[in-house]
Amino acid sequence: MSTRIDKRFAALKAEGRAALVTFIMAGDPDYNTSLAIAKALPKAGADIIEMGMPFTDPMADGPAIQAAGLRALKSGQGMTRTLSLVREFREDDDLTPVILMGYYNPIYIYGSERFLTDAKAAGVDGLIVVDLPPEEDEELCLPALKAGLNFIRLATPTTDDKRLPKVLTNTSGFVYYVSVTGVTGTAAPDTSKVTGAVARIKRHTRLPVAVGFGVKTAEQARAIAEGADGVVVGSALVDAMFKSLDKAGKPGTRTVKAVTELVSALAQGVRSARRATAP
Repeated sequence: MSTRIDKRFAALKAEGRAALVTFIMAGDPDYNTSLAIAKALPKAGADIIEMGMPFTDPMADGPAIQAAGLRALKSGQGMTRTLSLVREFREDDDLTPVILMGYYNPIYIYGSERFLTDAKAAGVDGLIVVDLPPEEDEELCLPALKAGLNFIRLATPTTDDKRLPKVLTNTSGFVYYVSVTGVTGTAAPDTSKVTGAVARIKRHTRLPVAVGFGVKTAEQARAIAEGADGVVVGSALVDAMFKSLDKAGKPGTRTVKAVTELVSALAQGVRSARRATAP
């Protein structure tokens, strides 16, 4: 079964370019603003949208995304509203892939079986659940695949050739390569090392490989797009949104534009990458 994610990467491969994958936190700074940003992302150049599921203890996230999750929770964002946000996004856009990213706890509390049914019905295409290792695949990964959702796994600089096949076993959609050790948004990726890492992962899988963590500028996006199938940007977008808020933390007329202008620049960077061959 081909998902929107599969179709999008196939289309971009035919174009000979990488995907721009953009992350926003659902409900940050409030429901309506995050929906407006999500709806504006594809026009700005985003190929795939990741939406964060707010959680109180996001251990893999740096300060920017941690703060975004807390702002979202404070605004009343929970799993029900996150799925509603996807549903409303789908009213205008049936093509752009949407991935929910976060931690297992909110899914577990909502009820895993109910979550998969409701997520699929809302128009979710894939999941990234950072604290469920391959050893726990029966918990959510296998049921998600059965429900027709891609389950996207993270590989890191410390995922060696012995561990990699285990990580890739039930991965689908794409492989998310975390380009730096540590939490999100705290260090810039070394693009020369990234290219080698992507090549190593590709020796083990035919899936596209997208690279994230630490990408902030169009130049970084261009450099990574030359060797990867996708470039993931999160903390930089969350930061841009945050800086547009007033002293009371409320969005203004510049808030949506602050995000889309950065996405447009990143998209130009991705599209200007010189690729020796199509991904």
